[in-house]
Amino acid sequence: MGRKKEVVFDEQPPDFDPANPYKDPVAMIEMREHLVREKWIDIETSKILRDKLRWCYRIEGVNHLQKCRHLVEQYMDSTRGIGWGKDGRHPDQHGPKVASVE
Repeated sequence: MGRKKEVVFDEQPPDFDPANPYKDPVAMIEMREHLVREKWIDIETSKILRDKLRWCYRIEGVNHLQKCRHLVEQYMDSTRGIGWGKDGRHPDQHGPKVASVE
């Protein structure tokens, strides 16, 4: 017995229809769970990168700007687009902004 060489994940539930999500309530819940699972994976990946970055800052001292740059870029890329918005859309896709009255 040994470890599996590779783990394969489904991209989304096989019978989920995005055009009509309420057609199959079980598939809709599976899709929701899938999205939450993917979101948690992204968040935990960012946490791991953040810990590596803290370690790099601590070890490298004054040279951290050059030595830790690749970790900063990876961390910044990993934090873009993650978070728990109400509907999961990017803020730019929420429609036109209402003009404020001054």
